[in-house]
Amino acid sequence: MQLDNRAQTLLKALVERYIADGQPVGSRALSKISGLDLSPATIRNIMADLEEMGYVASPHTSAGRIPTPRGYRLFVDTLLTVHQIDENAVEAGMRLPAHQPQKVIANAAQMLSSLSQFAGVVQSPRRESAFQQIEFLRLSEKRILLVIVDPRGDVQNRLLLTDVDYSPSQLIQSANYLNQHFAGLSFDQVRARLTGELRQLRDDMGRLMQAAVEAGSEALAETDDMIIAGERNLLSVADLSSNMSSLRQMFEMFEQKTGLMQLLDVSSKAGGVQIFIGGESKLVPMDEMSVVTAPYEVNGKIVGTLGVIGPTRMAYERVIPIVDITAKLLSSALSHS
Repeated sequence: MQLDNRAQTLLKALVERYIADGQPVGSRALSKISGLDLSPATIRNIMADLEEMGYVASPHTSAGRIPTPRGYRLFVDTLLTVHQIDENAVEAGMRLPAHQPQKVIANAAQMLSSLSQFAGVVQSPRRESAFQQIEFLRLSEKRILLVIVDPRGDVQNRLLLTDVDYSPSQLIQSANYLNQHFAGLSFDQVRARLTGELRQLRDDMGRLMQAAVEAGSEALAETDDMIIAGERNLLSVADLSSNMSSLRQMFEMFEQKTGLMQLLDVSSKAGGVQIFIGGESKLVPMDEMSVVTAPYEVNGKIVGTLGVIGPTRMAYERVIPIVDITAKLLSSALSHS
């Protein structure tokens, strides 16, 4: 059912007042703040309709009403007036020397937290699964260090424990074979192509290359991570820390990270600012929590997501531009670093 202008105005006024002070909003207060020339009886009727449609709810202890997740969703999708923030202030906080992408990312998480007063999160750029170069270094008998250089020049190391004591010349020969035939491919592509070619290679060398492909694939897969700043800010938010069960859920989310990583992955595919409201989105573990996210890019390619984690009762009109501008500035900083 489509809401008419009066109902939309009253819902907007109710959500804004509830976000501001956290108290249920009554008909008398709405008549003063909505700017509508309506009788209290008319307002009560409209609010009863909004409650029946699931946009507001009546707590048992009060005659006033509060927004539901569905009410918040309508508010952020169609009724919200986004505030402007000082982009220069955000940019100044993210200026760091070039070639320090991890510091830029950590700074972005801290900036999201300090500007919103909630928790800021930045998903580290997903590494390409491809490799540019591989080297084998003999550490001792049957212990080899695998060195992987990805197309961006980042280096990952993995220890290989082998059944065979490979000679330095064997290690050089194996590395040369992989670099000459497969550089620039993903490890999955290498695995598929190696299967057919190993018959032409000596068994020992083939096993070494297979071990390198498996270890390399695992090494690059494990580098996806995130940086979270300002979790302690959420302890002062009564909506999130009002009981031990809520606190436990919140810090389990920060500790395990799996669910949060899944949410960030989903939002990176959608593009633009996304708002996940607890009680509505199954990706948010708590009814009282919302997450505002936006993807960021490196040289035009989306590589990760950042966002603000806070209560459902957050000032979306402020948080949305904070997230949006930080994503754009981080994209610019990483693309030129």
